[in-house]
Amino acid sequence: MRLVGINIPDNKRIEIALTYIYGIGRHSASRILKETKISPDKHSKDLNPQEINRLKDMIEAGYKIEGELRQVTRQNINRLKEIQSYRGTRHMKKLPARGQRTKTNSRTIRGNVRKTVGSGKRKAELK
Repeated sequence: MRLVGINIPDNKRIEIALTYIYGIGRHSASRILKETKISPDKHSKDLNPQEINRLKDMIEAGYKIEGELRQVTRQNINRLKEIQSYRGTRHMKKLPARGQRTKTNSRTIRGNVRKTVGSGKRKAELK
């Protein structure tokens, strides 16, 4: 089944299948189904054309999804970079922007990749 340009799996419950659309999570999906009066236990292959149209109209009217949402997110990050806020500079350096530690985690971003446990350390005989 295709809904707002996205292929939705047929053999899943419609409540779960709606989450395949970028920008719709479990909470939004249940709210959409409640407002369109569609049972969340129905599978997406069992929907009739009227229900599909109600879903499509509801999603297009009330939610930013897919390309539009990605564009808004990208604009917000670019704005943070332009004003050179702390979060913007973290995005520029491709480091975590939400306060995560970087001493032990995010090794790949810092360029310190260790394939095995002891490979990044100096050997005892070289000291």
